[in-house]
Amino acid sequence: MNRPAAFRTIVLAVAMLAAAAGPTTFRADAQSEYMRGNRMPYDAFDRLPKTALDVPGGVVHVAFAPGEIALSKEKVLDWIRMSARAATTYYGRFPVGELKLLIVPVNGPRVRGGTTWAYRGAAIRIMLGRDADEDALRRDWVMVHEMVHLALPDLAERNAWLSEGLAVYVEPIARVQAGDLTAAEIWQAMMRDMPKGLPEAGDRGLDHTDTWGRKYWGGAMFCLLADIEIRKATGNRLGLQDAMRGVISAGGNHEQDWPIERVLATADKAVGVDVLMRLYREMGAKPVTPDLAALWRDLGLRQRSEGLEFDDAAPLSAIRKAITAAPKT
Repeated sequence: MNRPAAFRTIVLAVAMLAAAAGPTTFRADAQSEYMRGNRMPYDAFDRLPKTALDVPGGVVHVAFAPGEIALSKEKVLDWIRMSARAATTYYGRFPVGELKLLIVPVNGPRVRGGTTWAYRGAAIRIMLGRDADEDALRRDWVMVHEMVHLALPDLAERNAWLSEGLAVYVEPIARVQAGDLTAAEIWQAMMRDMPKGLPEAGDRGLDHTDTWGRKYWGGAMFCLLADIEIRKATGNRLGLQDAMRGVISAGGNHEQDWPIERVLATADKAVGVDVLMRLYREMGAKPVTPDLAALWRDLGLRQRSEGLEFDDAAPLSAIRKAITAAPKT
């Protein structure tokens, strides 16, 4: 079953409370109804007017909570379409047949965060700053991050690092493949942020170290290593993208409750190599510290004062290119 307590959030609780507590355009009762706690307000959503957006393999039902937004409704819907296109590009289809998407206006000039649920059908709540402009939405990563959560079965809480790490890793790659970011932008960000996922003193592996860095960037590091190892083992024909598409093809999405072993075994079967389960056995219960500096060199990533430089003679440069290349189908 999908457990409400096992929600996936990308903002700290204190930030969510601050957004809810600050002055907004909501009536007090509406604010409480749409922002209360960590449960998707399904009943409230069902009472709102909705717009249906068709996406490959599914439909997104969009509802707006009461409150003013500077941008027109159509501009917000364009942002949702753009985000859905990125998720669909990576996975080959939208991860779920139907999605309830609730847009909640809050104070501020940007997207303030989001949460994904599935215990009464796939649902996402996004807190959208009422003063956000088109540029803020073009640069936003939150919507795609939450949509990536839809593509993974609900896991036990100790395995949240895979859900969050996969979303951190896939989101920018999907946006590159869809033409919304450049490869240089995301590799530079990975070089900057991936060290946050390295184990520190007292670490007991990904399953048993519930810190922000390990959950988000440790999980992303697992995904990067898996992507590279799958590509090495398959002559760069297949990667993590193909493995995760295999999970969806087998009926696995956020509306399903699977143990992590089933997810990883299904993904491995899709690409025909034992990589994800092997890495999980290595990294799940004990700390593993990859040599990131050597990895960046092998991928052909060189940080220069003027920015990132690609070395196409590096041993893993072809794999680097394949990771962000638009899929053929």
